[in-house]
Amino acid sequence: MRRPAVRLAIIAATFVLGLALDARADLPAQIAMSVVVWAVLSWAISQESTEIRFAAMACVVIATAGEMFLSLVWGLYAYRLGNIPLFVPPGHALLLLLGLSLSRRLSEAAAAFVIAAAGVLALVLAASHVDTLGLALFALLAATSAVFPSQRRLYASTFILALALELYGTALGSWTWSHEVAFPGLVTTNPPFAAGAFYAALDALTACAALVLARARPGAPRPSYR
Repeated sequence: MRRPAVRLAIIAATFVLGLALDARADLPAQIAMSVVVWAVLSWAISQESTEIRFAAMACVVIATAGEMFLSLVWGLYAYRLGNIPLFVPPGHALLLLLGLSLSRRLSEAAAAFVIAAAGVLALVLAASHVDTLGLALFALLAATSAVFPSQRRLYASTFILALALELYGTALGSWTWSHEVAFPGLVTTNPPFAAGAFYAALDALTACAALVLARARPGAPRPSYR
């Protein structure tokens, strides 16, 4: 097996085993597990380009702020122990690495299909009043894809991976989404099928931040995530 494939397998195993352990862990065990996740991220990005390392670091910072707002302030979802687990920020960066890998294998047509299918499902669920938040999340995904069309394959890839992660994490009970959204009075499922839109928006913000960081280096090339 080639080294990149081994790295991706280790990242995937970190998600699968880590969340399974977290579902039964107390706070000390969760902290110990978080150290392992940070170590996996450090190892994984050490083998990437400077641009990808910048992106991963930016992703951790932005994801931390986003988690604090969405969970602790807005109350969209809550983690099992009522905190923001320390493995969550590096987990976002690891998911970005998986998304980048999948996006290189995803065609533009497939990416367009994923986004279009998400739109149709969002309309159906909103019309049936099952998940009205999903339509707002799809609007976020569509806007992100329209503003940064060159990264559409990454957004579609992240959307798929994030949905799988959300289904797995909520099934284990690691976190739970609120049925009623405090503002603006929407309802959703656990998890929202379009939760991946948050991850896609994170990718867009990460790309912008990484570009700023790269341009701050004299003679640095424009970062590319292709």
